[in-house]
Amino acid sequence: METKGFEAHDHTQCIASAMGAAEHLCDEQGLQLTKVRRRVLEILLEKHRAMGAYEVLDHLREEGLGSQPPVAYRALDFLVTNGLAHRIERLNAFIACAAPGESHAPTFLICRSCSSVAETPAWRAGRALRNAASEVGFEVERVAIEAEGLCPSCQEHPEAAREAQA
Repeated sequence: METKGFEAHDHTQCIASAMGAAEHLCDEQGLQLTKVRRRVLEILLEKHRAMGAYEVLDHLREEGLGSQPPVAYRALDFLVTNGLAHRIERLNAFIACAAPGESHAPTFLICRSCSSVAETPAWRAGRALRNAASEVGFEVERVAIEAEGLCPSCQEHPEAAREAQA
């Protein structure tokens, strides 16, 4: 798994690849990727940033796919439960998974200025955490590490980063 989120890339291909992986995963596991679930994943992929449930709901409402919060929450819960999206605790928001179907312990790099998020593998940190837990008899079931700082764009333009914080 490579870091995804801050680098320039072919966004159309990125979305197509992620949707293909999601469809394959759902077919393989006998899961239903309903119209609403599919659209929520597409929205997360299109925006390429963490989004709150109500922001997702606004998009669904505009498209006539639901207007009540449970619609968005159920779809997001399905996506998170099945490894197609992650919940970013720090932002109380959701982001499409950069490696759907892969068993991984991601690290989320969160820009404190623009709130963009990159997902990167946390093999070493996850392994160290699991080893420390094992020493005290604790079995880790899920690891997600969130780090806050400045993305490359906000580092290039520190005046914009300062204004965003004001």
